[in-house]
Amino acid sequence: MTEHETADGPTLNDDAMGRFPVPDLEDLPEDLRERIVEETEQAGFTPNVFAAMAYRPSHFRAFFDYHDALVEDTALEREEIEMIVVAVSGVNHCYYCNVAHGALVRIYADDPQLADQLVANYRTADIGDAHRTMLDVAVKLTERPTEVERSDLEALREAGFSEEALWDIASVTAFYNLSNRLAMFAEMRPNDEFHTLGR
Repeated sequence: MTEHETADGPTLNDDAMGRFPVPDLEDLPEDLRERIVEETEQAGFTPNVFAAMAYRPSHFRAFFDYHDALVEDTALEREEIEMIVVAVSGVNHCYYCNVAHGALVRIYADDPQLADQLVANYRTADIGDAHRTMLDVAVKLTERPTEVERSDLEALREAGFSEEALWDIASVTAFYNLSNRLAMFAEMRPNDEFHTLGR
């Protein structure tokens, strides 16, 4: 049993977010409780995004359904998804996602330094040309969406990405721009565990 569990299962951190109340696990609908227990068992702790999103159960369901589709039905490798998340979160200055998804970059890329490089300046990170092109387009869509042109899609094709991968790059980028803004608005805090995972 960890510090985030009781005899009845996991508990939700009161400090998961600073601007809205975190609900009690036992007060949540059964499907949310089941998903949170499953995530806690898999991670060894309850990621604070689950505690925060549980504030609005219908939004929790939609948010994680889309998240699951992005990582399960994709033409991208999981490390590529997490690289996009961290590069986008870096330019958006999202503390929660930089830390939480930085841990996932370290794990999926099996690289203890890559996440820090991507957060600081993805253009100087130790990545290949194809991934630099991928992140160029993701960051452009984040910072200057009205400037995205057909040539950006063509650059991705020339870098070796399929048509489905192009869609997935944009979808991951868009979803995590939403996630970043909600996390910052609610003042979501990353779990301490994320800081050391994969190092």
